[in-house]
Amino acid sequence: MATSIEFLNYFLEQLKDISDISCRRMMGEYLIYYRGKLVGNICDNRVFIKPVSTALNLLPGASMCPPYKGAKDMIVLEDFENTTFIAELFNAMYAELPEPKIKKRKS
Repeated sequence: MATSIEFLNYFLEQLKDISDISCRRMMGEYLIYYRGKLVGNICDNRVFIKPVSTALNLLPGASMCPPYKGAKDMIVLEDFENTTFIAELFNAMYAELPEPKIKKRKS
């Protein structure tokens, strides 16, 4: 089941006060970016974030599972309505996230 546009809009509405959040559609699901870095994704109307050590420390006991078949386990973000916490979480995670890969132009 693909993520519904209603769920995506609800998620984005909750995080509207956090600057530099964006989403990109990817095969019926969505990738979540914070200040240009990939922090997680939305699959099947659930929010998943990368299990970097900072996120694991800030969300002890959070459930983890793969967002889709063949993927590595990610943290299931149950409560994304607490925008103050989400902003703190994304800010704390930012340093641990890899830089975006620079795409080479085809000549």
